[in-house]
Amino acid sequence: MNLKTLLENHRISQRNLADAIGISAASVNNIIKGEWPKSPNQSDLIASISQFLTRKGIAKIEIEAVFNAKNLPSTQEKEAMLLRKQTLSQKARKHFQLFSNPFAQDVQSLDELYTSTDINYVRAAMYNAAKNGGFIAVCAESGAGKSTLRRELIERIHRERLAIITIEPYILAAEDNDIKGKTLKSAHIAEAIIHSLAPLENPKRSPEARFRQLHKLLKESSRAGNQHVIIIEEAHSLPIPTLKHLKRFFELEDGFKKLLSIILIGQNELALKLSEQNQEVREVVQRCEIVTLDPLTHTGLVDYLQHRIKNTGRKLAEFIDETGINALSMRLSASGTRKHEPTRSLLYPLAIGNLITGALNLAADLGVPVINADIIREA
Repeated sequence: MNLKTLLENHRISQRNLADAIGISAASVNNIIKGEWPKSPNQSDLIASISQFLTRKGIAKIEIEAVFNAKNLPSTQEKEAMLLRKQTLSQKARKHFQLFSNPFAQDVQSLDELYTSTDINYVRAAMYNAAKNGGFIAVCAESGAGKSTLRRELIERIHRERLAIITIEPYILAAEDNDIKGKTLKSAHIAEAIIHSLAPLENPKRSPEARFRQLHKLLKESSRAGNQHVIIIEEAHSLPIPTLKHLKRFFELEDGFKKLLSIILIGQNELALKLSEQNQEVREVVQRCEIVTLDPLTHTGLVDYLQHRIKNTGRKLAEFIDETGINALSMRLSASGTRKHEPTRSLLYPLAIGNLITGALNLAADLGVPVINADIIREA
């Protein structure tokens, strides 16, 4: 959640905000882009904007999310976040004798999946929810490997020949309001369930008949020995009403037996929406477990890099030295902007892959044999 999104969600123009707090519309636009004017100071502006948004009836939790330290990055944080998609250059391929990029390619098989204690816990939580009727939300930063774990879960269901039917509503244009895109509604989820269980059966037209139809199909499928799990990616884009309706899907039963498991997968905004402080979703919060996929530790980073080059038959020291690994760990960590605030880590697979790919390209351009701290700092 950022200020621009908040204003759009509540249909407040930048001009209205500017007039209310006594600055120009251009200044508001700069604030939205992260460029704060020198006068008034940032703290005073935040207070003025917060008061205006409160008068507009916006919930305190939404306002606090906009001005959370994560959304007010320091220079170091901005540097860490600006990690564009990197492609290994032909010169770097020749320099390091690589035909493909082991640090950035997608996981193609179970053997290529890197696991740690934390990752295995998330895997186990997803597997348990799918198999035993759970309701969980897996939350992490972009590029943390959430989609990889989703694919691994589906692969495991097939590999172990489990009688679990996976239902994945399409979320290609899903947004949390109809201004930015199309919201995923309970009716769309119902259609996805019906299509997964009875592809040749048309959904009933009236909502009452449609939900009765899906309940009947779920009961029949369950009595035939099947279990069912709804998996929704990009779940941070789900609107609050849909999150509330998911609780009702979860409560569909046949006697004492629950008919649906639910796994939501999304960025950290999803955890914010499911916060205990958000009274709008209190019924969901009481039933949904939040599982966080944490960033790698420094030791985990070394293990991860070694795992990625395992299939090349090479040693990690042929690509990056110890100073380079230390610098990579520091570069993808950012100190908090407030006193006593913990360091924020971006040691996730996507960020690691992009940074080390850029470093490989730079090392090749400079003719340096392996990546060192200086290369990481300049990449």
